[in-house]
Amino acid sequence: MGWGGGRVLRDRNVVFYLSGVVVSGFGSSAMALAAGVWTKSLTGSDSLAALTTFCVWAPILFGPLIGTLADRVRRRPLLIWTNLGMAVVLLPLLAVRSSDQIWILFAVLIVYGTSSVLLDAAEAALVATAVPETLRGDFNGLRMTANEGMKLVAPLLGALLFVQFGGTAVALLDAVTFVLAAIAFALMRVSEPAPRPAEAQRWSTQAVEGIRYLRHHPVLWRLVLAGAAAMGVAGLNGASVYAVVDGGLHRPPAFAGVLYAVQGIGSVVIGLFAGALLRRMPERVFAAAGIMLFAVGVALRVVPSVPVVLLASAMIGAGLPCVLIAAMTAVQRETPGQLVGRVAATANTLLFAPNAIALAAGAGLLALVDHRAVLLVAGTAAVIAAVGCLFGRRARTQVTAPALGESARVEDRDTEETETAYDSR
Repeated sequence: MGWGGGRVLRDRNVVFYLSGVVVSGFGSSAMALAAGVWTKSLTGSDSLAALTTFCVWAPILFGPLIGTLADRVRRRPLLIWTNLGMAVVLLPLLAVRSSDQIWILFAVLIVYGTSSVLLDAAEAALVATAVPETLRGDFNGLRMTANEGMKLVAPLLGALLFVQFGGTAVALLDAVTFVLAAIAFALMRVSEPAPRPAEAQRWSTQAVEGIRYLRHHPVLWRLVLAGAAAMGVAGLNGASVYAVVDGGLHRPPAFAGVLYAVQGIGSVVIGLFAGALLRRMPERVFAAAGIMLFAVGVALRVVPSVPVVLLASAMIGAGLPCVLIAAMTAVQRETPGQLVGRVAATANTLLFAPNAIALAAGAGLLALVDHRAVLLVAGTAAVIAAVGCLFGRRARTQVTAPALGESARVEDRDTEETETAYDSR
């Protein structure tokens, strides 16, 4: 019942999988910062620099359609070829030298965002095959730790590389990390059955099946809705960071980097212990506790004290990932193998789209309302989300899933019975 990270890391497939995730995450984090700085340096436009982030995030709105591809082919080859393909896609960035060529960067970033959605879906589906169910909580926690750890280091290295050698150097670094990730996935030994031909079903029909399965699953739907609400609050919180630094703490804007670093440390720590905690409580309890911790952290940011705000950042970093880890672990366990890709992509769309929307809304709201009021309302909303996750409405529902390419109803589930069994884990 203790920490399962050691057992996870003794698995050959897991080691190569995490290696692929870490190296590609390192390159992606470096590129995420460099793209905005690159655009700003070439065009002098703040709005165009901000548009780089939008280009990467926009494809997540089409997650159910993109994720369907992960259910139509074998996942490991898809991961290998997509990573290699992205290494090639990044090469046109070597030609970007002036503001007239900035469109090349935006085009590459849109493909970049699309591939990220596809890779996330394929990775989630492959985990369901390669990692034992009892260790998936530990695995997802370690994956979160690895990603957050990269976010602490990679942006700084990306910025230094950009200053010294320009954006092309960062693009080359990112291309190399994609190649290394492809090699890591190629070294995995996974037996995947070939998907049945899906000629009888249109692409959109398969995507809808993933949406329907998630919508009518009593456990997954509750977790995803709670996560979506929490990520929406996270967007408001993120939009308030500079107001907290300037108006609350009276520090220079660069101090926001300290808050993000402390927040990242909180995420790294919770990732290490997520698996052990998930073995002691159902996912919805783990998620609700994390959202509650996150809510308190958001509210504490109204206090004009550096130590308190630093503590709040650590609480935010430790609390928010809980619902994301819980939701993905539940998706991998509760979803039939032929549906995991599109269900995972749909869940990611619902989880992360509110964050982008709330960031934009929060920026406008802060021009009209004091940041402390925004944070208190956001914290209250997060508390409501935690309560909803823990004590959601129980109603009779049906869960349907396709039988390897054919739409077929496989079972009628009473939510009360499902949750009783679920809570007894």
